[in-house]
Parts: sequence; structure tokens; C-alpha cells
Amino acid sequence: MIQPTSTRGNLGKPNVAAGAFGLVDVTLRDAHQCLWSTRMTTAMMTPILAAMDRIGYAYINILGGAVFDVCVRYLQENPWERIGLLCERFATPCDALTRGQSLYTFELFPDDIVALNSEALAKRGISVLTVYDALNDNRNIESSVKSAHDAGMKVNTMMTYSLSPVHTDEYYVARAKELVALKADFISIKDPTGLLTPERARTLFPAVVAAADDIPLKLHSHCQSGLAPEVYQVAIESGFKFGYTAVEPLANGASLPATEDIDARSRGLGLNTGIDQDALREVSGYFSWLAEREGKPRGIVASYDPALYQHQVPGGMISNLKSQLQTMGMQARLPEILEEAAQVRQDLGYPILVSPFAQYIITQAVLNVVQGERYKTIPDEVRKYAMGYYGGLAAQPSQSFLERANIKPSEVVTERPGEHVAPWIPRLRAELGKSASDEDILLRAFFDKPLLEPLRRSAPSYQYKTSPLHELIRYLGSRSDINYARIRFAGTDMTLSA
Repeated sequence: MIQPTSTRGNLGKPNVAAGAFGLVDVTLRDAHQCLWSTRMTTAMMTPILAAMDRIGYAYINILGGAVFDVCVRYLQENPWERIGLLCERFATPCDALTRGQSLYTFELFPDDIVALNSEALAKRGISVLTVYDALNDNRNIESSVKSAHDAGMKVNTMMTYSLSPVHTDEYYVARAKELVALKADFISIKDPTGLLTPERARTLFPAVVAAADDIPLKLHSHCQSGLAPEVYQVAIESGFKFGYTAVEPLANGASLPATEDIDARSRGLGLNTGIDQDALREVSGYFSWLAEREGKPRGIVASYDPALYQHQVPGGMISNLKSQLQTMGMQARLPEILEEAAQVRQDLGYPILVSPFAQYIITQAVLNVVQGERYKTIPDEVRKYAMGYYGGLAAQPSQSFLERANIKPSEVVTERPGEHVAPWIPRLRAELGKSASDEDILLRAFFDKPLLEPLRRSAPSYQYKTSPLHELIRYLGSRSDINYARIRFAGTDMTLSA
């Protein structure tokens, strides 16, 4: 068995007492993914890490698919270095999320790449591997679960929530039982669009708790409908042990509930989260200032929107779609496209609107609307989805779609998707040479060579301490349009001039 090299001695041990409700922080991952297009750099994180560690989170989620991709593609940061730095700085156990057989991208990877990724994460100090499949085909997470356990990590398996005639309580109970059979350490319900309502939660949550066979349950729900905090309260009352949250400046809207809110609700129900209020205020203050300094939006509590329950498109995707339509001069057709997306989803057997299938549904809807004919053009990725290339479908696509796509029953894939992808590691090791590390092999598996060239430069130096005064002086020093400033702080009066 491969053991992680971290010497922290608390691998997978949460900062939460038995019988309490533990909070899992997503500020450094999902929160800025939803609100800042994943553009939080490592340098933005490091000044506040010590205070975050004092908050008392059960786990801190630091990595997901979009983070890995944006680090390389847009920030020119080595994601492996970020993982190692954060794991070293946190005594709180760290959590990393992958998309099952697709890991950090939309592509299916062979089992040898999945296993090597688990080994690399564990060596960097990750305590918990969180894994989900966008189709809830749990065959697609088998290799992740096994390799993560072999590497010494605990495994948090996710079921993705959706609304359709086939996504019933019984459907999720069946998926939960599959995860029990895989010997998951945790089971999570992942609601990426915030579709859960308190009413549905009151039937679904007790049923999943009963099916989980004493495996601790977690809730990961976004706030796009404005109902997530109420849903979290039902989860606590139903026996869930953990909930994902973000500090208030990066919570709500398309993000997740605020730590402050869920902590208060937990305490109101007589449960202790272990949260240090002083440390939480310090961290929230820092990210509030960071949003101001960087010109980034703060999360805003969303209003209830019944249209969300029809198109089910996540907020971040709607924002991107609006931008793209504006570029094409088609912004007025957004309602029409969202309405068509609901029809496309029905025709394709109700895929869940998470990556990559959310992108496939929207692309097909745009084509249908622009061309004025449904399924005149069908992208190859949509055909592969309908043929079962990515995994089993929740329901059979409509006959009209199958006819337009010219998909024959003999073309439908029935084996586990990972089985039709040949091993990559021998080829990559031959290509990169004996000196290539496991992390080099993985980066080359995920990205084309030109994207990796900027990562060769030396890592920047980071600031690990900060204060309001330090941040203010640093900010003023970075501004070329400010020539004079007078600061009064804690009994001190100082003047700064260019």
C-alpha cells in the first residue's frame, strides 16, 4: 500500500466531535469557482491560511476539476504545488474532488491514470478523495475508490441530485446502496444547481440515511434557488453529519451556504460545529477585503426563481452563455434557448446538468434554436453520450432523437466505460523519459505540451501573514493613481506619499 508522505498524523480525522455537525469549507475551491470563475490564485490564499486552520472545519476542500484546469490554462500555476503547499500549511484534513473516470477534464481516462492520480494526491497530503460521476453510474468511480483506499485516503462518494420522472427517492436509495457496496467512507448528496427543496428533502434524506448503513452523510447544495440553508436544516434534522459551506463573502448566489448561517442553525438545533467565531470573522473579513481589492463580486442571497426548476442550468453556465450570446448579438434569445434546453434534456433521457453534460445540452439547444430545426446537427459528443460511451443513462433517449442521430441498438456501449480506454502510462513514460515524475506524467495526460511550458518557471514567494493595516498599505503601494494618503490606525497616525 502506498502511504502519503504527510507527517501531520491526522489523515482523515475531522475536527468535529462525535454527535456534532461538521462543516466542510469550500472557500478555496467551489466558492470562487462559482463566483469568481475559479480565478483565486494561490497568492490570494496564503495570507489567511493560518486563520482558516483555526476556524475548526472538519475538512477543507482545496481541489476540483475546474481548479486544476484553470491553474494550468489561465493562472500558469502548477496545481500539484498548490496542493502540496495547502496540505503542508493546514492541520485540518484536506479534501480533493475528481470527476470519477474523467478526473479533472471531460475526457475518459484509463484506470492506470486514475490510480496514479490517487497516489499523487495522497503523497501531497490529501486526506479525503471526493469522487462523483456526472451520470451517477457508479461503475465510473470504482477505480477511484479502490486506488484512493490503496493510497491510504478515505473516500467520499457523491450522488448528484436532479429533478426528472426517473430521479426518484427510490433511484437515490439504489445509488446509495451501490456506494455502500463500494465501501465508501462517506456518502454525499451533491446538488449543483440548488434544486432541492425542504419538502423533497424530508422524504429523500431519511430514505438515504436508512440506506447508507451507518456511513456518515454529507450535503453539498448550492444556493441558486435561495432554499439551500433551509435544506441544510432538514439534513441536520435527518441525521446528516456534515455540510459544505463557504465564508460569507464567497457564499450564496451560485455558491454554497455561508458558514455563519449553517453554524447558527446547527447551534440552534443543539449541535456543536466546533467553529471558532473569532477566527471565522477574521477570515470573512479578509475575503471581503480581497473581493474589494480584486474587483470580484461577493455572493448575494438569491431570490426564488421557478424557471430554475424547468431548465435546471447552473448559474455559472448561464453567466457564460449570456456572455457568449452577447458576443454573437443573440442575447435576446436566452429564454428560448433555456426552454429548448429543457426539451433536449428530456429527449436525451434526463442527464444531470453538470459538466460535461450541461455543456452538451446547452450546445444542442443553441444549435436547435439557431438552425430552426430540432437535431438538424448533432455534435459527436452528444451522440457518444446517447450511445452509452460515458456510462449508463438514467432513461432511454426519445425515439425521435435516436432516429435523427441514427443510433442503432448494436452501437450502444454496455461495458464499464473505463474498460474501452487502453492504458496510457507506458506511452507517456516513453514520451517524457525516465526523469519524468508521476506528477509530470499526469500533467501531460491532462494537458497539451504548450500549456505546460509556463509551469516550468520557479514558484513565486508567498506571504503567509497579514493584517488589515498591512493589506491597506500594500494596496496603496500597488496603486499608481494615489499620490497621498493619511492613515490613522490603533492610535498611530502615518502619512504616505509618492
